[in-house]
Amino acid sequence: MGVGGISIWQLLIILVIVLLLFGTKRLKSIGADLGNAVKGFRSAMSESDKTDEAADSTPISQSAEKRTAEGDATTVKPGAANAQDKPRV
Repeated sequence: MGVGGISIWQLLIILVIVLLLFGTKRLKSIGADLGNAVKGFRSAMSESDKTDEAADSTPISQSAEKRTAEGDATTVKPGAANAQDKPRV
């Protein structure tokens, strides 16, 4: 018995049939295309991880700064409400 109840001889017969149907050139191009797709996926995942790490390394003090219309940086304390944000009764 082999993989999942299929013996090695059955796998070899299936391989021969696939080679006869598609040919070696077509199988080679399919393999190359599949390899390029996997390579592109891995590079996209590593770029995503790098951007996530860069976003996580941003200090909270930098993200808490608020720019006014004149371009002056003013710090905003977390949880502090402006006069405009208070509910009106």
